[in-house]
Amino acid sequence: MPMTLNRVAVPVMVDEEKCIAEKGCTVCVDVCPLDLLAIDLLKGKAYMKYDECWYCLPCEKDCPTQAIRVDIPYLLR
Repeated sequence: MPMTLNRVAVPVMVDEEKCIAEKGCTVCVDVCPLDLLAIDLLKGKAYMKYDECWYCLPCEKDCPTQAIRVDIPYLLR
């Protein structure tokens, strides 16, 4: 499983302005069936640690602050 080095080029984008992980929220991490998301403990924000996304969308749908956006490739829409 490839580790994501460039967080800009991953399908799951986190709006750090809206993310409330520093307040203890872990919804996106908890609902991801592939365990691809994590909380950056230094920044207190969620991020995608592995780029193996199935585009199943619970992270986007369940985020209480709409901080997650899943960028679905054009050919999969």
